[in-house]
Amino acid sequence: MVNNRAQWVPGWSEDAPVAGDLLLAFSGTNILKPGDGWFLRWGGPEMGDSRPEALALGTWNGQPLFVTTLPDSGLPGLQTLTLRDALIALPEAPVDLLSTGFQVWQWWQDHRYCGRCGERTQPHPRERARWCDRCHIPWYPRIAPCVIVIIRRDNRFLLARSSRVTRNFYSLIAGFVEPGESLEQAVAREVKEETGLDVGNVRYQSSQPWPFPHQLMMGFVADYQGGELCLQEDELADAGWFSAEDHPPIPPETTIAGRLIGAIKDDIARARDDA
Repeated sequence: MVNNRAQWVPGWSEDAPVAGDLLLAFSGTNILKPGDGWFLRWGGPEMGDSRPEALALGTWNGQPLFVTTLPDSGLPGLQTLTLRDALIALPEAPVDLLSTGFQVWQWWQDHRYCGRCGERTQPHPRERARWCDRCHIPWYPRIAPCVIVIIRRDNRFLLARSSRVTRNFYSLIAGFVEPGESLEQAVAREVKEETGLDVGNVRYQSSQPWPFPHQLMMGFVADYQGGELCLQEDELADAGWFSAEDHPPIPPETTIAGRLIGAIKDDIARARDDA
């Protein structure tokens, strides 16, 4: 996974792009990717006659960078790549930038009108926000906190296959944090609801922004405390306890799920070496 913060300096500006500025272009949830990189040039031949609204993302190697939406047809020389495939399957992808660009652009479209009074919002004069003149309140980009947890039972860990995702991965239990919950309470509740299991000793490991559509995934490890598997069928198609040497396909290490699984496998191997 590429750490692109040396090249990308996040920033906010009301300035419009000018000819030659860099452009991260989406069509729906797809990235419109030129063959030699990730960015178009504002006014370049790939854009044709399109001059859509664009939103500043800061700079890339010192050059102004913007995000926008373009049609996915009639634009020569562009590859259509899903955002999910870019984040999961392409280690060279600038994941921080792609995630932020998609989330910020979706927020910008979703908050054109005030959620309180319905008045049309305007760009905030000093920060990345939309402003309602009638209510005098800003509307900032949304972030939804989510928990994801790997459950350890001796030298095995729980993997589950989603009933909604078509990828052939077994992954981890995850869910949104509800109002009034701590992160640890959310872990215990999600595990109980989806699997029927009780867990304890919940400890934080790491986090990852996940732009589907605007989540912050917070990763935990928990210990099995009791119960038998009883799956919530609208969430999980299958689940089971697996060893480090014998388990189904898992997400790559570009994802927080893949890294949590890898860390548990390393812990189990070290415990065996020390025994």
